[in-house]
Amino acid sequence: MQCFSFIKTVMILFNMLIFLCGVALLAVGIWVSVDGPSFMKIFGPLSSTAMQFVNVGYFLIAAGSVLFALGFLGCYGAQTENKCALMMFFFILLVIFIAEVAAAVVALVYTTTAENFLTLMVVPTIKKEYGSQKDYTQVWNSTMEGLKCCGFNNYTDFEDSPYVKENHVFPQHCCFDHDNGTLVEPCTSVEAQNQKVEGCFNQLLYDIKTNAVTVGGVAAGIAGLELAAMIVSMYLYCNLK
Repeated sequence: MQCFSFIKTVMILFNMLIFLCGVALLAVGIWVSVDGPSFMKIFGPLSSTAMQFVNVGYFLIAAGSVLFALGFLGCYGAQTENKCALMMFFFILLVIFIAEVAAAVVALVYTTTAENFLTLMVVPTIKKEYGSQKDYTQVWNSTMEGLKCCGFNNYTDFEDSPYVKENHVFPQHCCFDHDNGTLVEPCTSVEAQNQKVEGCFNQLLYDIKTNAVTVGGVAAGIAGLELAAMIVSMYLYCNLK
């Protein structure tokens, strides 16, 4: 009986934390959706560009809603000893867990397919927008500077772009000399070809592989918490009269 009470209390506290996180995400998501200009002023110009690719507000609302529902069901089910709420909590967590496993498998097995698909989507946009759309150009410049990469695949992604047509050179980050840690100017096609700066997609994959232990540890930790929550909810469910 004492063990049951202890697990019940842990379940309530754990899900109360999830509930509060959901409320916070919902509040921020609604704020971003309703008052986007204020959000952009606080977080800078890059936030406006990010919102063009992924609507941050709607994403936060969706994530907050899931956490809100999950925390409420877990907390309510444990507090009132409601078997229906506990079963719904278990089922939602199970769906999330299966989706995460499936996403991990797809990411591992279909990395090349994903790269080809993204190439068809991203490269034409670079050729069309880079140099003509200020926000889009700024995002790519920040990405290339942060990852020390060039384009999606390499410097050829920028050929025929408005930037190259106007300036007759490639972005400076495509001529980054890794040996000296300097940018070679002007960044002509010859210099870009000689420097052979990696594309941002390959660089991102390399960074993930380099930090695979950390990434794997975080993923394993999240999966462990989800499994523990499912076990606890099922334990409470089975021990309720």
